[in-house]
Amino acid sequence: MDQQIDAGAACGPEGCDIPATSAPAPAAAGAGTRIDIVSDAICPWCYIGKRQLERALADLGGQGLHFSVQWNPFQLNPDMPPGGVERAAYRAGKFGSAERAAALDARVSEAARAVGLDFHLDRVLRTPNTIDAHRLIWLAGREGVQDAAMEAVFAAYFIDARDIGDPAVLEDCAAAAGLDRAAVRRFLAGDDIGEDMRAADRAAREAGVSGVPSFFLDGYGLFSGALPAAQMAEALPRASPLEPFRCFVRGGACDAGLIQETAHVRTRTHSAVDRRQPGDRPCHGAALQ
Repeated sequence: MDQQIDAGAACGPEGCDIPATSAPAPAAAGAGTRIDIVSDAICPWCYIGKRQLERALADLGGQGLHFSVQWNPFQLNPDMPPGGVERAAYRAGKFGSAERAAALDARVSEAARAVGLDFHLDRVLRTPNTIDAHRLIWLAGREGVQDAAMEAVFAAYFIDARDIGDPAVLEDCAAAAGLDRAAVRRFLAGDDIGEDMRAADRAAREAGVSGVPSFFLDGYGLFSGALPAAQMAEALPRASPLEPFRCFVRGGACDAGLIQETAHVRTRTHSAVDRRQPGDRPCHGAALQ
């Protein structure tokens, strides 16, 4: 039977370059299939996407389908100064005016409210360099509390409007996740695995990732952007390595520090049902090794 799957990859102003010419094997009940999420701690769509994924996984768990999740680093602003920059001036320059920047914040805050998140972007004073946040998230993964740390970092920035480039704020996030504050302070004081985080960022870009969140299942590009939970729940167990996909751009994602209202939607190329929508644009996709 011909089937079809909503999926995709991150896109940028010039289109989408994350080829995914094959998709992962079907998830069997209890298989523990791994989802890798490429994200940045200051991407609002990544936090929204986290909520959507949680809802999707809760639904799939009720069906006996279980997935592990790992968060992987990507810096939207890799050249950001270590101490960050003043957010209002930075965004006014990036988007052309303070009014335009505020309108974008309002739009993404509305999307956040739809999934139960109360963003306070108007209170955020600085746009940080996120390398230390990624280091903390990696450390939390090693200690088995990565999801809790990711949640704490997202909440600190988007809800509490704190500077997640500040080691003291990251220590609070670590403590909220159950990590030892003193050990985290010592860890952050150096640059342990900092270069590993930068290398992982470069590897993601070389694989074609240009925007986040980008979702991979067992190493293969699946979709990008904060797709609705129902679409995620449909895509994850139905993915198959046997048939190619055609990719189209739709949804919400972050690219190079910009908030994009596009994501990728992949459909099986041989399907008799065409689920494209007006405004969808062609794209490509790739495996994350």
